[in-house]
Amino acid sequence: MTLRVLGVDPGVAVTGYGVVEPESGKPGRLIECGVIRTDSKHEIWQRLDAVYEGVVELIERHQPSVLALETVFYGKNVRTALTLGHVRGVILLAAARAGIEVAEFAPRAVKKSVVGTGGAAKAQVGYMVQQLLSLKVPPSPHDAADGVAVGLTYLLTRSLAR
Repeated sequence: MTLRVLGVDPGVAVTGYGVVEPESGKPGRLIECGVIRTDSKHEIWQRLDAVYEGVVELIERHQPSVLALETVFYGKNVRTALTLGHVRGVILLAAARAGIEVAEFAPRAVKKSVVGTGGAAKAQVGYMVQQLLSLKVPPSPHDAADGVAVGLTYLLTRSLAR
């Protein structure tokens, strides 16, 4: 069975994702990337349901071996961190119900593994994802590039651990 990683950058408005596989001679190969958008006019529970259903659909379609998920960024806004925790919860539930492994990475660790510095800007992450995967353009929007970067982090750290 081929290793396939679903990388997810959680967000209540926009959740970015990228599906990657190892490829000989390169850090990985991009299968698909994109975003799951929720409607800001909807209640939080409806938005969480939309993220959950989107992740379930991705898992069913791509059959990943691993779901790589970015951890909560601890900022000054407690409400934002709490809401992001809810989003992460439904993503973790989708992975648990599918019976797939979960690997979690801090935002700084993702940036460091892909760009080389934990303080990289979103544009730098997109550019390095483009370079590492030999893409013609960076994944768009930035949230999709971030999802790919999370998946790549799993592949890169897995190959370093060997």
